[in-house]
This record gives sequence, C-alpha cells and structure tokens, in this order.
Amino acid sequence: MSTQFSLTTEQRALLDHADKFAREQLYPLAAKMDNEEWWPEDLMPMLGELGFLGVTVDPKYGGAGMSMMDAGLILQAFSRYNHAAALAWVAHDNLCANNIYKNGSEAVREKFLPKLCSGQWIGCLGLTEPGAGSDALGSMRTRAVRDGDDYVINGAKLYITNGPVADLCLLYAKTEQGKGSKGITAFVVETDTPGFRVAQKLNKMGFRGSQTAELVFEDMRVPAANIVGVVGAGHQVVMSGLDFERSLIAPINVGIAERALHLSIEFAKTRQQFGQPIANFQMVQSRLADMYVWKETMQTYCWSILAAVSDVDETQAGRGEIHAKTAASVMYCADTCNKVLDNAVQIFAATVISGNQKSTGCFARQSCWRSARAPPKSARSSSAASYSNRIPTWTHATRVKQALPVKSNSRLA
Repeated sequence: MSTQFSLTTEQRALLDHADKFAREQLYPLAAKMDNEEWWPEDLMPMLGELGFLGVTVDPKYGGAGMSMMDAGLILQAFSRYNHAAALAWVAHDNLCANNIYKNGSEAVREKFLPKLCSGQWIGCLGLTEPGAGSDALGSMRTRAVRDGDDYVINGAKLYITNGPVADLCLLYAKTEQGKGSKGITAFVVETDTPGFRVAQKLNKMGFRGSQTAELVFEDMRVPAANIVGVVGAGHQVVMSGLDFERSLIAPINVGIAERALHLSIEFAKTRQQFGQPIANFQMVQSRLADMYVWKETMQTYCWSILAAVSDVDETQAGRGEIHAKTAASVMYCADTCNKVLDNAVQIFAATVISGNQKSTGCFARQSCWRSARAPPKSARSSSAASYSNRIPTWTHATRVKQALPVKSNSRLA
C-alpha cells in the first residue's frame, strides 16, 4: 500500500477492473441465483479464463501470483453485485486452492492446482460437521484409517460451501484418536471417488445462489499421496488457513455495505414524502452519515489486515498477533455490515419486503451471513482478553449533517 490508508495505483486499477467485470457479468446472474438457488455452470471457467482464479497461487501452477490484498480487493468488488458468487469464489480460491498451495507437496500441487486455477474444477473445504461447529477440531467424528497405501474415510461434513457442485474437496479427518483437537490429517479428495456422496443440498435463508451441502463419506478410499501437510498435523493446516480465510471473508461485508449505502442514497433522493425527497430529512441524513462512517472504517480496517496478512506465510499464521487481528477484522466487518444494513432497512421501509430485487437482494440475506461467518464467541473472548489493555475508548462525537453526494455515473450504479 502506498500509504497506511490508501491503495496504490495498481491496486486501485485492479479494484476498478474487478468492479467492472462484476457489474457487467455477475450482477445479471444475481436474481436468478438467489430466487432459484441456481448455479451458473460456466461461471468458474469464465473466471479462470479471465485470470480471477488462483489469484494467490504461483503462475507455475496456473495461478496469478498476486497477494492476499489483491484477492481481497477482487472479492470486495464481486460482493457489491453478487455476494453469492463472491462467497463461492472465496471458498474455491482461498479455502481450497490457496490452502493446497500453501501446504501441499509438490506432487499434490502439480496434480490438482492447474485444474482449480483454470476453473475446470470447483473446490470446497470439508471441515464443519453436524455435531462440530465452533469446536470443529475437538468434536470431529470423521475418521480416516490407514489401509496399505490408502486411507479409508467414514463420516460426514455439513454446511459445505460449493459442496453440491465441487469436483475437489480439501477434507479433514481424524487419523489418531484420543488427541482432542490434534491427530487430524488433511486430504485432497476428488468428489467422484467411490463412497463420496452429497447427502443433501441445503435450502438457505440467505446467499442462496452459493451452493451448500451435507457431504457423507462411506468407506471412501483416498491415496496416502493425497495428504496435505503432515499426518496428524492437520490442525496446523486448519489454523494457518483460518487466518487467511478470515482476512478474506471480511471484504464480502465491505462490498455489501458499499452497495447498501449507494442504494440507500439513491432511494432517499427519489422517495418523496411531504412534498420533498426524504433525503432532506435530518433523521435520514443521520442514518446515511452513520452508514458512510461505518463503511469507511470497515474498509480501512479490512485493508490494513489484508496488507498485514499478505506478508505472513503459513508458518507464522494461526498464532500470535495476526491470529487475533484477522479474527477481529471479520468480527468487526460482519457486525458493522449489519449496522449498515439495519439503517438501510429503515430508509427503504416497506420497499424491502415488497419484492424490490435491488433492496431485498442486499439486505434480507445478511442475517444468514452474520450467523454463518462471524467468529464464534470463543474467538471473540480470546481476542478481547489478549487486547483489552490496548483498546482505546472512542465515542462518536460528531456527525455529518448533509446527505452524501452520489454521482450519476457512480461505479456502483
């Protein structure tokens, strides 16, 4: 970053490029994806062809070789216009492909990454289980037992983003019993492997175009050569990947908040009551001012954490200050995005529930996102305990008095 609070010329160009693509190509898909839980089969190949896949993967495997900061900017732009496609993208590109790139052997990288980077294959991450949410490692029941050159895996995973459409799954299973959150191993599993089954496609309240599933494994044989990382040390892969994931989940909230603010300003300028636009009313101006401040603080904090995590490798992630900061980033951005959307709902009033696609598409989906992606209370508690002595008291002492101007040729139009 050129300064502590701004983008470089190259980063700004990347954000604008991704914004233009999302506005022209992803936005037209959003309504059908949400209304019908439809998945566009040509989406990932198109993203791969345009260089939007394998963003953080080395070009030798078909990736773009860019930073986590660059990936976050792409995700922010995508989320402005199609948050379901954005979620599918980050699950594929970060949770699956980036994890394999960071932790996989050379043989695993060469075998699987090119197809993920081209969009020929769609990736997912298999961690959460029906009885294991926040305690995903300690409560894991999926088992992998060594049998010759293979592991035989039995178990189930739940709430798996991209699960119904995935060709490849980065799967975590217990290989050593009685070790709590340890004794876990990560495997790369092709979804056409015998014993791999999509038990059900979940019908969600929000982010409906992002395909989500329960996966079941019944005597599924996976070659030992498909192990990612070290046998019994999958918890290290999980924890290091978690920091990258959290830093990249936060921009989804920023993109949604940007779009909600833009739509709210446009609506306030055109909605007439008492013979004038409601944007003239001080209460509406106050809400818009708060939304703007929240959006700006979200973006600044999100970008600062993305810049920091771009300089962290897999041996440094999962512990220390960066672990707390990435958790704080997604926690703050998820909570603050909901505040932005709550205000937007008040401005739109009954329009939100009357079938207006622009407003409902932005607002009505966010409560699902908050419960699904904000860090668990345990993460909040540990972050607070670590940094309670450093958090300054800050009060909102001033407020912008006028509604924010919107240019007619706004990129978010």
